[in-house]
Amino acid sequence: MKPESYLMNIAIEEAEKAYRLDEVPVGAVIVDSDGKIVSKAHNDKEKTNNPCGHAEILAIQKASSEISNWRLSGHHLYVTLEPCLMCMGAIMSARLDSLTFGAYDKKGGSLSLGYRIPFDTKLNHRFSVAGGVEHFRCSKMLSDFFKEKRNKYNFKK
Repeated sequence: MKPESYLMNIAIEEAEKAYRLDEVPVGAVIVDSDGKIVSKAHNDKEKTNNPCGHAEILAIQKASSEISNWRLSGHHLYVTLEPCLMCMGAIMSARLDSLTFGAYDKKGGSLSLGYRIPFDTKLNHRFSVAGGVEHFRCSKMLSDFFKEKRNKYNFKK
């Protein structure tokens, strides 16, 4: 198994935790330059009523706390869904070296919406991006979650 698939599978395990908690199933993992896991997180927006409760933000906060530094240079983020604009800004601000994501998000993903934050030379940090790793599994989990939500909603009418 390729290292990016292995690490994405760990992010998927985090997303499954969110799913079981009735949160949008997104999971994230941050590793250091040696590939050692520094932090893991999943969405908790509903539980905490916090609009910033995205897996990426929570993983960044945990990693920063773990290494006692807000600068995560030399670290890499793996997340099951293409980051939104807020999360992409946090990734840039944390100085992460790279981002690898699973499912593309045509409606909310910053790259899919045309924002080029990781590559914008006007900004003070750039990072590499790879998308589509374990895309089918990540995408299916999200589809299943929202299908269940719609079915519950339609049943109550």
